[in-house]
Amino acid sequence: QLQLVESGGGLAQPGGSLRLSCTASGFTLDYIAIAWFRQYPGKEREGLACINGRQDVTVFADSVKGRFTVSRDSAKKAVTLEMNSLEAEDTAIYYCATPDIQKITICPGPRRENYNNWGQGTQVTVSS
Repeated sequence: QLQLVESGGGLAQPGGSLRLSCTASGFTLDYIAIAWFRQYPGKEREGLACINGRQDVTVFADSVKGRFTVSRDSAKKAVTLEMNSLEAEDTAIYYCATPDIQKITICPGPRRENYNNWGQGTQVTVSS
């Protein structure tokens, strides 16, 4: 099973940017569907966007459209979430996830239950 690891979280100012990375030790993620989620304290995980095996990106959350971008960095064997124009409301724990291995190149939508492999999460805090 892939062990996903998120990195790049931290503190950013409103209007600023952060880049999160999702990697898997010993594996390339080139053709694997990777989704990004976030979770507020006491809330369900919210699906943000997903990149499929053909490199098509689907953005699930209207709140991040035009601000967040998902892409692959093959050189770093990573999938990145570029977050721009950050707002205080973006403060959350961010996770990357993959779907079931039998459909691992396909993005199965924004619902958490459609993904069964998760990283440990990385905290993003947007504050002045």
